[in-house]
Amino acid sequence: MTSITIRRADPADPAEAAGLAAALLRNRAAMRPFEPNRTESYYTPEAQAARLGDGGLRWFAVDESRDRECRDGRIVGSATLSGIVLGPYRNATLGYWTDAEYGGRGLATALTEEVCRAARDELGLHRIEAGTLLDNHASQRVLAKCGFERIGTAPRCLHIDGAWRDHRLFQRILHDDPPPPSV
Repeated sequence: MTSITIRRADPADPAEAAGLAAALLRNRAAMRPFEPNRTESYYTPEAQAARLGDGGLRWFAVDESRDRECRDGRIVGSATLSGIVLGPYRNATLGYWTDAEYGGRGLATALTEEVCRAARDELGLHRIEAGTLLDNHASQRVLAKCGFERIGTAPRCLHIDGAWRDHRLFQRILHDDPPPPSV
């Protein structure tokens, strides 16, 4: 993975949306069993520009040795922190994917670790939650390697690949420091 870097996405850079759209389109078939049904427009730079500006934080894994689909190379994975809540709760939800061509190389683990580091050190979050389909053992291994613990099952949690699917829920406690005082 020497030519792969992980960096925070820049939602203001239009090249980011084009690179993300290209990566999602390239991985459309591989991701279908794990994704909601998507319209054709989802795979366009315009739709991805809107997603990049949706208020969540996103990280990209970029292969610098590949063609320049985004500012630094080819996007081969992404992780997102969404639903970020501060105050006394200090939680967020993690989602991630990696390019099918790069599976089994530790990329999802590296992305998840970087997001957890930033969530703790830069955002001061206390906890991150993640969910997987019941049979997504590869993603469950990633979460276990990154210190997440299983906390339960959510029946019919998300509409994935055409049906309401049960999910295993995981959490990682990042630290036990108190939150900053409220104003």
